[in-house]
Amino acid sequence: MGDAEIIIPRHVAVVMDGNGRWAEERGLDRTEGHREGRYAARRFVRAADDRGVECVSLYAFSTENWARPETEVEALMTLIEGALLAELEELCQHDVRLVWSGGREGLPGALRRALNSTIEATAGNAGMVLNLCVNYGGQAEIAEAAKQIAQKVRAGELDADEVAPETISAHLYVPELPPVDLLIRPGGDLRVSNFLLWQIAYAEFYVMEDFWPDFQAEHLDAAIADYSRRRRRFGGLPLEE
Repeated sequence: MGDAEIIIPRHVAVVMDGNGRWAEERGLDRTEGHREGRYAARRFVRAADDRGVECVSLYAFSTENWARPETEVEALMTLIEGALLAELEELCQHDVRLVWSGGREGLPGALRRALNSTIEATAGNAGMVLNLCVNYGGQAEIAEAAKQIAQKVRAGELDADEVAPETISAHLYVPELPPVDLLIRPGGDLRVSNFLLWQIAYAEFYVMEDFWPDFQAEHLDAAIADYSRRRRRFGGLPLEE
């Protein structure tokens, strides 16, 4: 990765994009692209863990994805469920803890059970945190946090004047996660896609031209190397060197 100082981001988030386009370019059904994307996710998690990343967030299924053809949605639900069952042993071997960001309503019962059982089985793991975003939308997450805060204000448990950014952070799906440092977007698109809107407030973006199924550890190395060259100001000015 070169002689420059490498700074490992605490929290890396990925929009796992381009599965369908990857398949279409090869004359395959889009489902095949999603299947290959699952193996790319495994490579990414392994690579991030090896490099000492504290937390990763993977955008597996968005609230907008329900608008896709029913057959594709069903295939994605089955694929996520199967991946959870297949990867549980490896998650535990590497001390990875699974958490889930997303709405609980509307998902098939089998997938909800697979998510909950994996969360329970890995709850004692003390290594990297894998935040799987399923039935997730950034706007929906913030709206849900606002609803919970409003209920507390109405019940007299919280003063409206005390509501601050930290209050909203405390009511997100997984409030203990650190802010996103690095957001990786495969497939070349330049948009956020309603992903972790609150958490990426000061994230650095890295766009890959390659589609997600082509992801290799070298892609993460390149993203981290690029991240390490950034001067993060968080709205202020850099200190004089």
